[in-house]
Amino acid sequence: MEPAPVDPERQLQPAPIEPLGLPNSGLEAAVGEEAEGARDAGSGVDTMTENNFGLKKIEISVSEAEKRTGRNAMNMQETYTAYLIETRSVEHTDGQSVLTDSLWRRYSEFELLRNYLLVYYPHIVVPPLPEKRAEFVWHKLSADNMDPDFVERRRIGLENFLLRIASHPILCRDKIFYLFLTQEGNWKETVNETGFQLKADSRLKALNATFRVKNPDKRFTELKHYSDELQSVISHLLRVRARVADRLYGVYKVHGNYGRVFSEWSAIEKEMGDGLQSAGHHMDVYASSIDDILEDEEHYADQLKEYLFYAEALRAVCRKHELMQYDLEMAAQDLASKKQQCEELATGTVRTFSLKGMTTKLFGQETPEQREARIKVLEEQINEGEQQLKSKNLEGREFVKNAWADIERFKEQKNRDLKEALISYAVMQISMCKKGIQIWTNAKECFSKM
Repeated sequence: MEPAPVDPERQLQPAPIEPLGLPNSGLEAAVGEEAEGARDAGSGVDTMTENNFGLKKIEISVSEAEKRTGRNAMNMQETYTAYLIETRSVEHTDGQSVLTDSLWRRYSEFELLRNYLLVYYPHIVVPPLPEKRAEFVWHKLSADNMDPDFVERRRIGLENFLLRIASHPILCRDKIFYLFLTQEGNWKETVNETGFQLKADSRLKALNATFRVKNPDKRFTELKHYSDELQSVISHLLRVRARVADRLYGVYKVHGNYGRVFSEWSAIEKEMGDGLQSAGHHMDVYASSIDDILEDEEHYADQLKEYLFYAEALRAVCRKHELMQYDLEMAAQDLASKKQQCEELATGTVRTFSLKGMTTKLFGQETPEQREARIKVLEEQINEGEQQLKSKNLEGREFVKNAWADIERFKEQKNRDLKEALISYAVMQISMCKKGIQIWTNAKECFSKM
């Protein structure tokens, strides 16, 4: 009698692990550091790394955006934006510095890079791209994806995307990422040769696993719920901010009417004229200051949007775990079914209704030779199934271990970034109020001199 298959839920519960240390951030990003002989831990696939990239550290920047016109895959003319990526070596293997390298990339190429990373590193919270079209905008802000201000903010977002990857302890060692920064020609062909599209999980399969998995990991279920709530909270925060920006813009611009009225008033006054004229000038300054203020606010809004999109990256990790858990459960169920069939053939008893049982009753029993042959085939299938189940167990446990290590790293990054963004936003609001107080103080002095 073969032992019952191991509970797949227990197999996917690894011992607690220590979180990974945080990578260094900033323009000086490690790319390929400690890459010698590197294989990406827990990815379960052949990684595109080399023994040595030559560069130990490089500085990365997306320094320029350029509007271009060309023909797409359908041979139709289109207008798009290209971004100039500049890389400069900080350390070189021979100790000598090298000149800055540069190349142009379209947004679609950034998307291709991220899609590749999602497939080859399913246990990693892959950094998101900035929005392709403006969302959560207040009414004076253009939603046109070719608007210069929006293109500039997206340039900053794309640079941040590259820096996030370059500062990640695993993603920074990927050869495709390195070639994205250094090889302009044939890069797309190199990515497609990896066959990552064939390895991508279908949306239908992921949806099926979500509803049919029997023993979901509580931690991943809670993480999925957290990502939904995080996305909802940040969405509401961005909507509130957009409404406040609309009203604040109106309030500031209405102050320009003070400037016009004081200027008109000064024309009919002799003793009070100079004071009124000066006060009107200060009101004009106050009204025009809102443009720079709200432009600065957009950068803080973009920082929040990054974590709005990070929520989907968290869900991608959860979906991959659900798929692996579902495959594990199906393998265990199939193994249990084959063991039951083998036992029924060996004992001659049928414990459950089956088509084979009905066939036996209709057409008679099998010969001993036929039964032995079927038992032998089933035993071979059982051995294969046990090996497959063991392999899926190990793969699942490794995935959970590596995924939670990266999730812990992401949590620390998120807490630090959002704390800094909210504090900076509060400081900016305080500064804005102080400037308003100063302008009204100056206006008061003008009135006092009349």
